[in-house]
Amino acid sequence: MKTIQILGMGCAKCNKLYEHAELAAKELGIEYKMEKVNDIEKISAMGVMMTPALAVDGTVKVSGRVATVESIKELLK
Repeated sequence: MKTIQILGMGCAKCNKLYEHAELAAKELGIEYKMEKVNDIEKISAMGVMMTPALAVDGTVKVSGRVATVESIKELLK
């Protein structure tokens, strides 16, 4: 099971990234768990300077932009 984390303070872009990540995981048919990380200390500890960010299994894959569903699917494969 993959853990997909959306790092951000809950802005519109963070919510859109969450939607894209969830849709990508569903389209791939993988087992996953979604998490929202909005604690600024945890976000900083992961090395993220710009939100929104996407992490898969604790590794930051995208930072500072809303990734497309297709690009997220590539990251999850």
